[in-house]
Amino acid sequence: MDRLPSVIVGVTGASGQLLAWWVVQALLEQTNYPIDLVLSQNAVEVWQHEMGDRLIPNHPRVTLHPNSTLASPIASGSCPTIGMLVAPCSVGTLGRIATGTADTLLLRAADVTLKERRPLVLMVRETPLSLIHLRAMQAVTEAGGVVMPPVFTLYNHPASLDDMACELALHAVELLGVRVERKRWGYSV
Repeated sequence: MDRLPSVIVGVTGASGQLLAWWVVQALLEQTNYPIDLVLSQNAVEVWQHEMGDRLIPNHPRVTLHPNSTLASPIASGSCPTIGMLVAPCSVGTLGRIATGTADTLLLRAADVTLKERRPLVLMVRETPLSLIHLRAMQAVTEAGGVVMPPVFTLYNHPASLDDMACELALHAVELLGVRVERKRWGYSV
């Protein structure tokens, strides 16, 4: 039986694991899409440090794939997906995606997403940015990806870090072409 196309969520070891948690929550709460989740080894370590008691989402629609194998269906363009979101995205991962390096599942899935002309959104977590980072961002953008540094909004009057991360996650999910409910500029909040 065919399943709905999935959304691939990649999580790297950059600080900002709360973004990944909210991306998955937004997809679970506002869509019916299956989620293919890939965490780098560094992501697992940073998750434990930053997230405390918040566990990696365990849900029937979430499939956790080992980053160390390329035998997953999401490593192939024949696997139907809506697109891929990397949250947070380290600049190391950005650079490897920009050069077409695909030696892990997360990198291969990003490479496949670009070659199949599907949406790829990278929530790059780094500041300040060097010229090397900017050139990698340019290369990914020219290849069809969207670079979305998680810059917090204030027009929505966030009351907490969770509010800020949730808003960013919803915006990133929308960049995949998925309609979600969120606060918008110029609308009452």
